[in-house]
Amino acid sequence: MAGRIEDYALIGDMQTAALVCRNGSVDWLCLPRFDSDAVFAGLLGTEDNGFWRIGPAHAPDGTPPPATRRRYRGESLVLESEWDTDRGTVRVIDFMPPRGTGTPQLTRIIEGVSGRVPVRSALRMRFSYGWVVPWMHKVEGRSVAVAGPDSVWLDTDVETYGEDLTTYADFTVAPGERIALSISWQPSHKEPPPLPTPEAALRNTEEFWRRWVGHCTYHGPYREAVVRSLITLKALTYSPTGGIVAAPTTSLPEDIGGSRNWDYRFTWLRDAAITLSSLLRTGYHEEARAWREWLLRAVAGDPEHLQIMYGIAGERDLGERELTWLPGYENSAPVRIGNGAAGQLQLDVYGEVTEALHLAHMTGLARNDYAQLLQLKLIHYLEEHWDEPDEGIWEVRGPRRHFVHSKVMAWVAVDRTCKLIESGDVDGPLERWQELRDTIHRAVCEKGYDAERNTFTQYYGSKELDASLLLIPQMGFLPPDDKRVIGTVEAIQRELSTHDGFILRYPTSGEEGDTNVDGLEGNEGAFLACSFWLADDLAMIGRVDEARKLFDRLLSLRNDLGLLAEEWDPVRGRQVGNFPQAFSHVPLIDTALRLTASGAYGG
Repeated sequence: MAGRIEDYALIGDMQTAALVCRNGSVDWLCLPRFDSDAVFAGLLGTEDNGFWRIGPAHAPDGTPPPATRRRYRGESLVLESEWDTDRGTVRVIDFMPPRGTGTPQLTRIIEGVSGRVPVRSALRMRFSYGWVVPWMHKVEGRSVAVAGPDSVWLDTDVETYGEDLTTYADFTVAPGERIALSISWQPSHKEPPPLPTPEAALRNTEEFWRRWVGHCTYHGPYREAVVRSLITLKALTYSPTGGIVAAPTTSLPEDIGGSRNWDYRFTWLRDAAITLSSLLRTGYHEEARAWREWLLRAVAGDPEHLQIMYGIAGERDLGERELTWLPGYENSAPVRIGNGAAGQLQLDVYGEVTEALHLAHMTGLARNDYAQLLQLKLIHYLEEHWDEPDEGIWEVRGPRRHFVHSKVMAWVAVDRTCKLIESGDVDGPLERWQELRDTIHRAVCEKGYDAERNTFTQYYGSKELDASLLLIPQMGFLPPDDKRVIGTVEAIQRELSTHDGFILRYPTSGEEGDTNVDGLEGNEGAFLACSFWLADDLAMIGRVDEARKLFDRLLSLRNDLGLLAEEWDPVRGRQVGNFPQAFSHVPLIDTALRLTASGAYGG
């Protein structure tokens, strides 16, 4: 049975990632890329769908208990888990060496700390998301699992044996003794992958992260949380292209037991654009440059067919289907791969992309003439389409509407482009676009604002609220001291807060009776990004002490390793949604930067 979402740790090589549970079980790993088929899919099913568990062998039911303690080694993505047992203490070190152009590997080093502790490794590989049982056999003393185009090689110095379609290794470790097991993926038609060198790989992995974290320019009071979030964002970056996945998982539910289960192993322009902003402001210009290059390749000069998301190498076809053989995380079905929202119209994306390109330009990222040309092309498209209804930031699967946030972000796109033209770096119809900017602004203030309640609304003519309205002052659409901004912040606090003070994206049961505004069944938890946005707004309108307290409470929702999923279930008191989620860690960084700049933090 899979653990709670917050029971998992992330390890990765910047091309794929694994989730390791507190009990030492790797329950999710896609090879060789984030969006490849899973080799271990127990997270979304049962142990029959694949896992790799290592831990003390003498538990009464044969399953290791949760680790007594665990941590990342310093500021790295190397995980240490320790078990105190009646026979001594044992440590498991889990990591994936940064791959570069090499072979994907997952290495697990078992180290004796005290006493003599029996340990068991149980490895059950199931290819094609837990559907296919591979052929496990020996080749020149190495164990290999093969099915179709894939092969996964197991290398270790301890003896292994097969039983019940599972590969086991039983051994005992004494103080200072270290045993390593590694798996490596290789196309099945190629020669065997190189033999792993676990100890050297561990040293190199730790050195990689030490050097990378050394570039961070943030040294404020929230450094631990900011650095862990930055490491997580780096781990979610597909290094060959610079594309950033929203999360390394699919179908972890927003509503446990429900159907709000989506594949997040793709690059959303919105998520990646705000990630670029955080990277630029914390010293990571190379990652920002790589994302800009990915964007230019993905869009490929065709802004009229701009998608809201792409594959990690820029793929456009992200067709959605269901994996019927997987019961889903805690029976949250269906399990989906691919994402049908890729074909939606979301006008706010034009604003996020333009804002990211503008910020890159303003912070001195090396000039790219095509990036500026793309920005002009985006505005030419928006000029004709900004006043159309769309699916909005939350990718509703109900009817298109005139979402206020989408219009505000269209204004942002035009505003930033006008500023670019005013700087003299590009030529464009400045007066015409200044007039367009004013037109959009008037329309939003007239049609998206409820004067009687003193709040902006979710869409034109609606009475409902939407947490994306919290971005109005952050994007500069209106100043923070504008009464309409303050009214909107206070209305969202009143109407979209959970009982524990966190923020819902919008009411899932809207003004249309029993039909949810997003076209979906069920409910969802508090959206963590929106809760960070509220903290930002509170600081901007002068309620800095309240902002800091909310931020501190949000930090307390992280798991013991500093990781956040997409949402928080206030009823169950659990993290929900895909994990870890870039769209949660980016606003964490942004709020920490804002509160640090304002001095709004505790002693």
